Amino acid sequence: MTDILDDLAWRGLIAQSTDLDELRALLAAGPVTLYCGFDPTAPSLHLGNLIQILTLRRFQQAGHRPIGLVGGATGLIGDPSGKSAERVLNSEATVAEWVERVRGQVSKFLDFHEGPTGATMVSNLEWTGPMSAIEFLRDIGKHFPVNRMLARETVKARLDTTGMSYTEFSYVLLQSMDYLELYRRYGCRLQTGGSDQWGNLTAGVDLIRRVEGGSAHALTTPLLTKADGSKFGKTAGGETYWLDPELTSPYAFYQFWFNADDRDVEGFLKFFSFRPREEIEDLVKQGADRPAARIPQRALAEEMTTLVHGADETERVVAASRALFGQGSLEDLDERTLKAALAEVPRAEVPSGELPAVVDLLAASGLCKSKSEARRAITQGGAYLNNAKVESEAAVPAATDLLHGRFLVLRRGKRNVGGVEVTTS
Repeated sequence: MTDILDDLAWRGLIAQSTDLDELRALLAAGPVTLYCGFDPTAPSLHLGNLIQILTLRRFQQAGHRPIGLVGGATGLIGDPSGKSAERVLNSEATVAEWVERVRGQVSKFLDFHEGPTGATMVSNLEWTGPMSAIEFLRDIGKHFPVNRMLARETVKARLDTTGMSYTEFSYVLLQSMDYLELYRRYGCRLQTGGSDQWGNLTAGVDLIRRVEGGSAHALTTPLLTKADGSKFGKTAGGETYWLDPELTSPYAFYQFWFNADDRDVEGFLKFFSFRPREEIEDLVKQGADRPAARIPQRALAEEMTTLVHGADETERVVAASRALFGQGSLEDLDERTLKAALAEVPRAEVPSGELPAVVDLLAASGLCKSKSEARRAITQGGAYLNNAKVESEAAVPAATDLLHGRFLVLRRGKRNVGGVEVTTS
């Protein structure tokens, strides 16, 4: 079996561990069952969750048995970790719907074959739902000293500011009970998560020791940060990149990776790519030698989009990306992919009817700051409509130029792309 801990360490994916030497010995002794939990606090998982999903996948590929836990119970409460204020509670019906969505997303990345390393998916509502409050307090609550709970960083930070309800205060008990239950049911000996989950993970380890006298482990990955100081997995406007293609288009997903800062791409490759070390090091070297070619970014974008959205979708996205910059046929792009691509560039909306002149469209889309700048771009030979050079300042698009009857693609120079959408309302 692959030495998974050495691989994770090289990738920078180990932040904290209860005892790496003991864990290494345990992993070397045979297949180890491990789990990671995902709370359905939104209708989709996001890029931050992807690190944890792929960590489970790495352990499975190294010969171990992953359990993906969806928080049907904990999702009704919400983890206070990293939150500065009380969460808004979602309805049971909403959480139940999100449980199924999250279950499907996690399942895509794991192998559910028969055998000792076949994956399992569970919801913690299975054992939490039937439990009475008295059972919970007697069987679980008595093992949690209040003074230790109050000393937790998450709790202290909230008590000093906005305060914390008993509901969120009790979250750590529920997550710890999950680990205990999986230890009993499946012999689970390892829980993984982000470094912000360290307190919750170690509380579960301690509960297993107190109740069962057993040995269990916790391992966290670091929280990923970007070189420019912005949050990983967020747009410039603060919006989240989701795994659901209806919430974040495959085109936007691809562009996130393709546009990665040169300072970030090595870390992204190590964290997310399943390429071997030699390939990653070669890609990083090519990126350093020819930064303008964006070779590592392109490789990462294609790998991650294929992993999350499939090879066919990636092929469409790559074709759209090339066509927008004059390296392919815009007419061959399907309407959904073209719309998603134009949503990521400056664009203007115009009402149906007679189309404005290209000069007006260049200015309205933001590709040019003014009409006079748009005229200069045309006279200098640097303006394009649907990848065809605009020859006249008086040029007006024809109805037959509309792609799928509603879109125009504008370009200024080689790299500045914009769009126009004709609306009917």
